Amino acid sequence: MATKRTIILGVTGSIAAYKAADIASQLTKAGHAVHCVMTKDATHFITPLTLQTLSQNPVTLDLFDEAKEWKPSHLQVADVADVLLIAPATANVIAKLALGLADDALSTIALALRPEAKIIIAPAMNGKMWLHPATQANVKTLTGRGVEFIGPEKGLLACGYEGIGRLWPADKIVEQLL
Repeated sequence: MATKRTIILGVTGSIAAYKAADIASQLTKAGHAVHCVMTKDATHFITPLTLQTLSQNPVTLDLFDEAKEWKPSHLQVADVADVLLIAPATANVIAKLALGLADDALSTIALALRPEAKIIIAPAMNGKMWLHPATQANVKTLTGRGVEFIGPEKGLLACGYEGIGRLWPADKIVEQLL
């Protein structure tokens, strides 16, 4: 097996959030330490308990989900993470990261990562949202900062449209990550 890594799996409010369970499971089975961080909107699509069980670690939902130690838990994981994988990533979180906003646990952790940690984003959204000039400008900004993107792919979207915007399959995301 490759070197064991500490991976933060960020999950945002997309219908594709259910695929995060498979990603967390595959990474954990491969021997990596997986720490899930969910946005509030993500909890409408998948439960924290699912990700906690599959990752074998508590799930961070809020900046104020603190352990009994003095150091904020969201900073503890940011200090040791090798990779931040956001899958699925909405247009909203991509915009937040491009602008450097930190108004929730996920965006705060992204800004607090140690410099050598990688950020990998796997987008999932409506095709018109993906192709919108604002989203494309945000992707260009993040790519210029060294952020890597996995996908999206073309296919039937949850909104009923056919086009680009689908989250890559979980096994392909994990393969690309590793």
